[in-house]
Amino acid sequence: MSYPEDLRALVDAALERLSFPAAPATAGLEEAMRYSLLAGGKRVRPVLVLATARALGAEPERYLPAALAIELIHTYSLIHDDLPAMDDDELRRGMPTAHVEFGEDVAILAGDGLFAEAIRLFCEQPGDSARVLAALQELTAATGVDGMVGGQYVDVAGEANDAVALRDLHTLKTGRLIAAGVGIVLTLEGVAEPETMSYRRFAGELGVLFQIVDDILDVTGSDEQLGKPHGSDERHGKLTYVSLFGLERARELAADSHERATAALSDAGGETGDLMGVADYIFTRNR
Repeated sequence: MSYPEDLRALVDAALERLSFPAAPATAGLEEAMRYSLLAGGKRVRPVLVLATARALGAEPERYLPAALAIELIHTYSLIHDDLPAMDDDELRRGMPTAHVEFGEDVAILAGDGLFAEAIRLFCEQPGDSARVLAALQELTAATGVDGMVGGQYVDVAGEANDAVALRDLHTLKTGRLIAAGVGIVLTLEGVAEPETMSYRRFAGELGVLFQIVDDILDVTGSDEQLGKPHGSDERHGKLTYVSLFGLERARELAADSHERATAALSDAGGETGDLMGVADYIFTRNR
């Protein structure tokens, strides 16, 4: 299956139109926020939102507020991850990172601003108010201590030291937000619990697959392919699927994860071709 480029184009166009309420005194902050937000990429997380909507028979455009919100959250996390106190990266998608371009203080505020604007934007999502609130709760849970932020803490604290802990770390750090791209649409559409199980199994496995492939690319990818210096994990002494299992076994684990994700999706109802295209892209990217 091919990647749903029409959905990515929909996201990119909406992000270009997006503006933040800014007084003249804060125009520089908006510039920093837009700098990172419009740096490109495949927009995997918002595309998952729109692809899930399409699979459920809904119009993707209806879910743009939720899709954009999840991309703003992802971008904020990248800005903060790149900071000298975290991963200390100077390139992101082939461009100077936000703290290099604007300074650490503005980069921190740009990340904070993107998170706050994401919540405001999500509140504009059309639909039943109770479902919107439940979906927002799911998204913020995937972002917070029991999700992305908690996973980042486990990573910087060096708590993961075996295969189980490594999977748990990445389920939090990477997997929860990716899975939320599918889960929030299930909640917003009011899909009954038994029918959500296959979608949620797919979404959960997709996050693990993404991280395994990311670990592989950190070793095998070039700086040009990655848009940043490769080998960052090794320089920081991080436990990865490659450092723990070796390159070939990590590739086997990625193939196993992709197979589990697609098997779960094949059990789901609806038009799931776009979701399959996202899974295939994640598995084969930059290879």
